[in-house]
Amino acid sequence: MAHSSYSAKGRNPAVDPKTMFKILTYAYSQNIYSSRKIETACRRDINFMWLLAGHKAPDHSTIARFHTDFLADACEDLFYQMVRRLGQADELSKETVFIDGTKLEACASKYTFVWKKSVGKWEEKMFRKIQEAVQLLNHKYIQDFSVGGETRAQELQKICRFLEGRCQTEGTVFVHGRGRRKSRNQRYLELFRRFLERQTVYDWHTASFQGRNNYCKTDPGATFMHMKDDHMRNAQLKPGYNVQLAANSEYIVAAVIFQDRNDVWTLVPFLKTMEEKLGFCYPSITADSGYESEEGYSFLREYRQKPYIKPQTYEKWKKHSFKKDISKRENMGYDEKTDTYTCHAWKSLSPLFIKKQKSKSGYESEVTVYECEYCTDCPYKEKCTRAKGNKRLCISKSFLEKRQESYENILSETGIKYRMNRSIQVEGAFGVLKNDYGFQRFLLRRKTKVKLEILLLCMGYNINKLHAKIQNGRTESHLFPVKETA
Repeated sequence: MAHSSYSAKGRNPAVDPKTMFKILTYAYSQNIYSSRKIETACRRDINFMWLLAGHKAPDHSTIARFHTDFLADACEDLFYQMVRRLGQADELSKETVFIDGTKLEACASKYTFVWKKSVGKWEEKMFRKIQEAVQLLNHKYIQDFSVGGETRAQELQKICRFLEGRCQTEGTVFVHGRGRRKSRNQRYLELFRRFLERQTVYDWHTASFQGRNNYCKTDPGATFMHMKDDHMRNAQLKPGYNVQLAANSEYIVAAVIFQDRNDVWTLVPFLKTMEEKLGFCYPSITADSGYESEEGYSFLREYRQKPYIKPQTYEKWKKHSFKKDISKRENMGYDEKTDTYTCHAWKSLSPLFIKKQKSKSGYESEVTVYECEYCTDCPYKEKCTRAKGNKRLCISKSFLEKRQESYENILSETGIKYRMNRSIQVEGAFGVLKNDYGFQRFLLRRKTKVKLEILLLCMGYNINKLHAKIQNGRTESHLFPVKETA
């Protein structure tokens, strides 16, 4: 694919695309990301000179052009070719895959955010003014214009064309400056041109959100999100991307860039991308509690993949304060035959009705609502519920059943080994990329180019990992054993 980007006409490139790809991949494996620093390395570093094989060292503009223009379309295919090659060399196992994500700062200004709620508020304010202006326009010019719905810009354009025609036929003279009175045609035309200009900006903002609550002006693909560490050390919002990695046998086998601030909505599309690119499904998935959802469990069950996902309340369950909290469902008795819960005051919570809930991605789940028979004058009400009436519980039975299955999986001997390896392999990979490689911030803008950067970084990581395994005699090793406690 990289070859197809080069035209067969004209002069030949100074360095062929295969060599350029080798240079870039090796540069990322050596923590060199700037095109100017790569140029310097090609002139001074013996390893880069060997990769050039006698060719003249490319300048920084040639490297940058190849990096951003030619390699962007081919890099993803080249990365998964590397992963398949590792599989053919028995370096990968198809037993399980470890998934985790991190947020990396985008190459964008920190204070150029656009908020969806704010845009909607100002657009609604302007729409009310437009309605008033249209009514006056129709009254003055005896017309029947209307502006509303999703065609506001088109309707405003029609009004502007009508007013421009009236100005032309009536020979309206446009005046400007103090002491000069504008004609009616000029006033209305300028007013509706301002409306049209602002509406065009609002439409642009709405299209740029792409289902998000905000976006960045200098990099519309970036979303403002909380980072674990920032330049002011106060966890403020910064533009960034959600990087999702999958590790297997200590290698990175999949990498996808998301714009979601939450990991829970990335699991299903990430698994679909892995299946598409790798050509198979892993029999089990190991992830942390940030990926737990009924939709994710249902997807894994449909594709017969065993979940090793830690429940979101796993750590809370261990605390003594949680076990003493009488408001929690886990601390209530449950009778499966009558489908009722028993509260701390020995009163029954019976099913009241079933409601449908639709998630952000469109997944629909059934939630059973339970209500206590009588909470008035209950001595435990203050500790049990804040409701004015009777206590209610909203429970998805399907989710609880799938969560219990995953909970039992992670407590098994295999689950303990997988969880330990997840913290070593995929979290360790992020630690190496962000700290050892010093990659804390993207250098390019837009989602396509950001994905290119992370894929090159992952290829460099895999090359270094393979080299380290060969040097340490650890090839074809897949999982670290669990240390036995004395």
